[in-house]
Amino acid sequence: MDVDPKRVAGLNNGYSHVPDIPSEQLAALLKPPAAQEPERAAYNGHHHDGTGSHLVSDYHTENGHGHGNGSGSVFGAEAAPALPAVETATDTTHAASAETQPAQTAEKAGGSFQATTDYDILFDVDAVIICVPTPLSHTKDPDMSYIITAADEIARRLHHGMAIVLESTTYPGTTEEIVLPRLHRVKIDRTQLEVGKDFFLAFSPERIDPGRTDWTVQITPKVIGGITPQCLEVTKALYESALETVVPVSTTGTAEMVKLLENTFRAVNIALINEVAIMCDRLGVDVWEVIEAAKTKPFGYMPFYPGPGLGGHCIPIDPHYLAWKMKTLNYNARFIQLAAEINFGMPGYVLDKIADALNEQGKSLKNARILLLGVTYKADVTDLRESPALDLLHLLQEKGAQCIYHDPHISRLTLDGRLYTCTPLTETLLEHSDCVVIATAHSSYDWQWIMEHSKLIIDTRNATATVAATHPGNVQIVKL
Repeated sequence: MDVDPKRVAGLNNGYSHVPDIPSEQLAALLKPPAAQEPERAAYNGHHHDGTGSHLVSDYHTENGHGHGNGSGSVFGAEAAPALPAVETATDTTHAASAETQPAQTAEKAGGSFQATTDYDILFDVDAVIICVPTPLSHTKDPDMSYIITAADEIARRLHHGMAIVLESTTYPGTTEEIVLPRLHRVKIDRTQLEVGKDFFLAFSPERIDPGRTDWTVQITPKVIGGITPQCLEVTKALYESALETVVPVSTTGTAEMVKLLENTFRAVNIALINEVAIMCDRLGVDVWEVIEAAKTKPFGYMPFYPGPGLGGHCIPIDPHYLAWKMKTLNYNARFIQLAAEINFGMPGYVLDKIADALNEQGKSLKNARILLLGVTYKADVTDLRESPALDLLHLLQEKGAQCIYHDPHISRLTLDGRLYTCTPLTETLLEHSDCVVIATAHSSYDWQWIMEHSKLIIDTRNATATVAATHPGNVQIVKL
């Protein structure tokens, strides 16, 4: 089949467009033969986890350098302040592994990546991937302004054959209720464009675990749902050109719900194990030993681990989208609310553990010298968003403690209007600290050395377990 070159725009506001041909031919078009013209891809915006840039880089590899016969161009449309980072494939949100994402994206783009603030590139692309942020307002309501802006920008440039995929995490119904109506307003030659025939709309939730290298975007199964069967067919062909496994579902609402189930599942189970940790503490039982023993059951159990709270952009936030949506339907999502209550209460629980441990040593929390080890929300990433360590730091400052921190991934941070800088980790620092709090267990820390020079450690991550068993020393270790 002779067709015009495919152009795909992966916009981390993502946008893309496809040629003006019948829908039944689009799947074939999106999997072009080796002799076909170079493809064009782009992404717009800068989503919290860099999914757009990951996908576009993998797409370019599979359809360009990866297969040897093709080549392509990748476009990124972005707001002006973030443009330099997009041009260099930099993960400004620090959600991805610091060792992999920037170099991987830049290398795979092979110099064909082009960043721009000009949304008019959408006139010349085939597929648009929307990967904009979806934060919560101060009232915990979903902020849809970024999606609305992206949809409006696309609508102004919508043309026959364009495919649009929303990847931003949101509540069920967003694609059909917010994005689609804005696209349906468009008329060309006084004729309204019809979804599934003139343009194609779908939803596909991002799936990424920051810091992990075993499950990359390319090999992680990708769920997709289309507004119509034709929309699903086109989107399936698009993603299959870059990813190993695509999982079609019947509707966009189903695909939207998949992501919320995945992260609500984690939030609820983390809340359960956090409460179990509190119960074990009251019972005088080691929760970590309980978990390790429970893990030996080969069926009906999945291990989760307690900690100082819940962090990252997804797990603490996403369940609220679902709870909000259910409120509009007069349903109270009780599990979600209870899980949030427990998880967000953990920094306060850790604060009490610190105060009690200091009291046992005849010290007051006020004016105590507290060293926080690790402030990112999880180990070996550079992402501070929703980090429970920051909540703990705030609480400690409120109680009058003298707080400093060390984190190999964060050189400075601002909290409550105050600038903190990373303090070099030395023997003197450890010895002069009244309490060392392990908030994030980065793999670069030498726990034996830290234990040898500390007086009191509050270990919220069970980081000292192996060392403590063989080198107990004189340090007092308090766990969750």
